Amino acid sequence: MRDTNTKGFRKFGMRDCLAYAAGDFGCNMSFALKGTMMIFWTQFMGLELWYSLLLVIVQVWDAINDPVIGSIVDSDRHQYKRNKFLQYIWFGSIGLIVAGALCFLPFPNAPLWAQMIIFVCGYVIWDAFYTVANVPYGSLLSLISNEPADRASLSAWRSVGSMVGNMVPMAILPMIIYDANDNLIGERVFIAALIMGALGFVCFQFMIKNTEIRVPTDIKLNEDQPKFNVVKAMSNFVKNRPAVGATVAACGMFLGMQGGASAVTVLFQSYFNNVQISGLISMFSMIPIVAFTPLARKMVTKFGKKELATVGAIASMIACVLMVILPITPDGNGIAIYVVCQLINSLGMGIYSTVSWAMMGDAIDYNEWKMGTREEGTVYALHSFFRKLAQGLGPALALLVMTALGYVGANGGQQTIEVATRMRYLVAGLYLFSAVLQFIGLSLIYNLDKKTLEKMTAELEAKKASA
Repeated sequence: MRDTNTKGFRKFGMRDCLAYAAGDFGCNMSFALKGTMMIFWTQFMGLELWYSLLLVIVQVWDAINDPVIGSIVDSDRHQYKRNKFLQYIWFGSIGLIVAGALCFLPFPNAPLWAQMIIFVCGYVIWDAFYTVANVPYGSLLSLISNEPADRASLSAWRSVGSMVGNMVPMAILPMIIYDANDNLIGERVFIAALIMGALGFVCFQFMIKNTEIRVPTDIKLNEDQPKFNVVKAMSNFVKNRPAVGATVAACGMFLGMQGGASAVTVLFQSYFNNVQISGLISMFSMIPIVAFTPLARKMVTKFGKKELATVGAIASMIACVLMVILPITPDGNGIAIYVVCQLINSLGMGIYSTVSWAMMGDAIDYNEWKMGTREEGTVYALHSFFRKLAQGLGPALALLVMTALGYVGANGGQQTIEVATRMRYLVAGLYLFSAVLQFIGLSLIYNLDKKTLEKMTAELEAKKASA
């Protein structure tokens, strides 16, 4: 296997890991408030069921946007000072300074048509800049190193960046953006989004400055070079079992997480009657992920990514079944049981999330192994396409189910106990559905086990050596 730490490159190490983690921290400074969006637009702005329709519309654009940007990056043949992926990330990070706040413009007294325009325009602008930064960022993992252990470290540290980027606002924001009656203060959400956009920009710049590309993509500016074929690239993705399996698993995770986020907020508002502690509990439930991250590299080397991720999905399924059947009552005992179930669920998701991006890096290699082309941008973008569909459809469908179960946005944090109890079971059901989809994608579809991965890596290295 080729040593990516020689031949003029800086030795792979903690600097690379911290830089890559900073990139996902920057992404999550813009993305972390998305879970608050439904509460903001239904409870504060009063958009109610129109929100579900508009969210599906903008999310379809959101999903389409990813493969478009990915194909643009793959087909870009310009020479940049450092790397085209880093150049696109730099441009996207500029817009994200303010773009996230555009989704939370606080005009609750505006007419319905104006609110709809504000939501759609704000979301589209934010999504455009987020995609320009996020799609190339995700594609970088396979270019920083081609060593499986290095990729496992990058994936694990990306999860750390994502977790910290979620945990900080998760713990602090509920204590700031909700009043004493558990109702959202919309103006504070807008200010928080501006501050988080600025922090994200700083993190992106740190990542760009400290990223070393060790597996460069060669750009040959001549007329004989075949043009990028986006249709063929998309067809290759469908034939790429590791990419499809990882995508199914990711969609499952986001359908549960994003769909459940709004229901969890209502659960703490009206069932546990303490939304301010929801962020602290969610942060506490991430402890197993943090504990597992330092072990990821050694565990992957010993057991393999697919094998570890499948075990994680099984742990999540067990936790979610317990969440359905155990007596989670609206008191301290119920909260304690909920926390224990979430700790186990978090451990399962943590095992998967720490290796998920490395699995996508391997899927990009698989594309080259089986189809003869790498197509980093398109493979990652199509993966992101379906993830974002799940991220949008999850909250939209969850809101429809919540409304059918009696949720009324105008009631804010004072839903009836009957509705609050239904939210308690809806949250458990959404998490269980998420865990089952993860298991299907990782165990039954994803086909790069440890032995197959070693074979693929060896054959690709031999091919490059003979070229």
